[in-house]
Amino acid sequence: METLLRLLQQDANVSREDLARQLNLSVEEVNTRIADLEKDGVIRGYQAIVDRERFDKNTVTAFIEVRITPERGGGFDRIAERIAKFDQVVSCYLISGGYDLLVVVQGTSLREVASFVSEKLSTIESVISTATLFRLKTYKENGTLFSSETPEDRLSVSP
Repeated sequence: METLLRLLQQDANVSREDLARQLNLSVEEVNTRIADLEKDGVIRGYQAIVDRERFDKNTVTAFIEVRITPERGGGFDRIAERIAKFDQVVSCYLISGGYDLLVVVQGTSLREVASFVSEKLSTIESVISTATLFRLKTYKENGTLFSSETPEDRLSVSP
C-alpha cells in the first residue's frame, strides 16, 4: 500500500494500467486498493500542484504560527477545526515548539492577510498570540521542485 500511495503522490494522473504494471498487480487489484484507501479516508483527495508565481501574481501566502489555550475536554482539536473552516485557510497543523498551530493562509494582498489575522484569527478567545511569515518564493512543494533553471542555463564555474 505504501508504494501505491507514493506513486499516487508523485503523479495522481498516472493510469491504473501503469500502476498495475509498476506494482505487479492486476488493474482490478489496483482499483480495489485505491477504493479502499479512499473509503478509509487515507486518500482525502487529489490536487494539482500550482505554481502561483506563474499563474496568479496577486496571491499572497502566509504561514501563521498560533499559540492557543487548549480547551478542557477538547484540547486543541475544537479550536483548530474552527480555524480550519475559514475560507482563507489552506492548511492547519498542530505543531511542536513554541507555537501550537501552523496555519497556512492565502489572500490577494498583505492587507487582506493582515485583516484575517486581526479581525478573525486573533479575536478567537483561545488565541493567545500569532506570528505571521510570508512566502517570498517557492523552491519545492509537495515533492515537486519549482526550479526553472535547466542545466543548459547554468554558467560554468572555473577555479
